[in-house]
Amino acid sequence: MPTMLTAITRAVSPTLAKCELTCRDREPIDVGRASMEHANYLAILCELGVEVITIPADPELPDCVFVEDQAFVLDELAVITRSGARSRRAERDAIAQELSQLRPLQWIQKPGRIDGGDILRLGRRLFVGRSSRSDDEGLRQLAKIVHPLDYEVIAMPMKGCLHLKSACCPVGEGRVIANRDWIDDAVLDSIEIIDVPKTEPYGANVLTIKNHAIVSAAHPQTEQLLREQGLTTHRVDNTELLKAESGVTCCSLLVDRRLSA
Repeated sequence: MPTMLTAITRAVSPTLAKCELTCRDREPIDVGRASMEHANYLAILCELGVEVITIPADPELPDCVFVEDQAFVLDELAVITRSGARSRRAERDAIAQELSQLRPLQWIQKPGRIDGGDILRLGRRLFVGRSSRSDDEGLRQLAKIVHPLDYEVIAMPMKGCLHLKSACCPVGEGRVIANRDWIDDAVLDSIEIIDVPKTEPYGANVLTIKNHAIVSAAHPQTEQLLREQGLTTHRVDNTELLKAESGVTCCSLLVDRRLSA
């Protein structure tokens, strides 16, 4: 059955400046500029042939633009997560409603906690960061959901950053870009690791679509490195969104939408 790559996104909340912060000091955020940055990000997705669905923002949910944390999508189903940040748990309802049209849903239940930004898929293996947002019960429930579908869940020790995808992202089949200072790279058995430049520790958060990589403008050395690896890069300015602990992966949920024959 033919498919179309679809990105579920959500507009920037007017209350973004009240976002949750774990690893960064709070700074003033220009919400208007953040919205422009987000619009440019969506434009790049469209240029790459991605169908973009945008859910309206909710002023009661400052972090709602960061949709990746509220679900994890596989070919067979979508797992609706339960955020490690209490203030973010109401975000998942709108995401679940949109995803229910594209996939069967399974839910992480109380007391489990897991953020989608902590889940990294490499083939049939799901690496899950043991961050402040994802706990053992969340991992246990995820494993129970996906094991019957022949996926393996592997806990990834990490430190120094918010989510696993802050430190490690796929850049093609069997290959990742990573900051080894923040993860236990020994867990990535048989996976080729491209080391992020030491001067750009957050550079590993890269969104790859086929042979294209969306990279933050804050990480020019990382962009050059990926070009040398044969990827076509697309630079996005996310200066204001970075102040909310954003990365380029967290503002979209990518789903292969099945098309009618």
